[in-house]
Amino acid sequence: CEEDCAFGSVCATCGNGLTTASLGAPEAAKTRSQFNAYVDALLGLGLTVTVLPAAAAFPDSHFVEDTAVVMPEIAVITHPGAPSRQGEVATIAPVLARHRPLARMSAAAHMDGGDVMTIGKRFFVGLSARTDAAGLQEFAAFVEPHGYQVHAIDVNDGLHLKSVVNYVGRNTVLLSAEAATHPAFAGLDHIIVNKAEEYAGNTLWINDTLITPAGYPDTLAKLVKLGLPIIELDTSEFRKMDGGLTCLSLRF
Repeated sequence: CEEDCAFGSVCATCGNGLTTASLGAPEAAKTRSQFNAYVDALLGLGLTVTVLPAAAAFPDSHFVEDTAVVMPEIAVITHPGAPSRQGEVATIAPVLARHRPLARMSAAAHMDGGDVMTIGKRFFVGLSARTDAAGLQEFAAFVEPHGYQVHAIDVNDGLHLKSVVNYVGRNTVLLSAEAATHPAFAGLDHIIVNKAEEYAGNTLWINDTLITPAGYPDTLAKLVKLGLPIIELDTSEFRKMDGGLTCLSLRF
């Protein structure tokens, strides 16, 4: 059961962040409205939510997932792959220190939390433009003493691993056709997202409920077959900045 959640607020400069999309700049007011709907959804699922102050100097900081990886034993403070985002960890570390012992990655390594997916005692870590081999090695050194296994996954499509692969409960991953061929996912059931709806692969499983982006009917029909409650949320403004549902919170 997820009990706590930390968020970074949407700032007025959110349109100045990093993106590979060509969907135009997000509207700040609409982005805040979508963010508030997300917070309300998690509150409705029984989480205690901590919302951090907006940080205008860090327009990507509402994508707080990239700053840390939290597990029952420790919280690993990452060193994000984009230089403009590395200062964000200073805002999240004091919050997480109230809940977990901290381990901090060095400046020689790079990792975004969006590249880290957890299933039980297994971590699947994407090697991407934002997470490198040094980041993987440091992360493994932090978590393996606590009984975790770490699997490396090359990310060839999407910004992060969780752009194209997410665990949706019941031994099932929602993933792209390319990711489905990776041997690390062989022991799991697959729901393959079609190419036109790959953005919907970033679906969040929390307290046995699925939160999925609105507007992806084929993916929704596949998720319905799991028999879990489903909440659809509009994430159009976050998509403009390469963001999705998992990016917007740290859940622990």
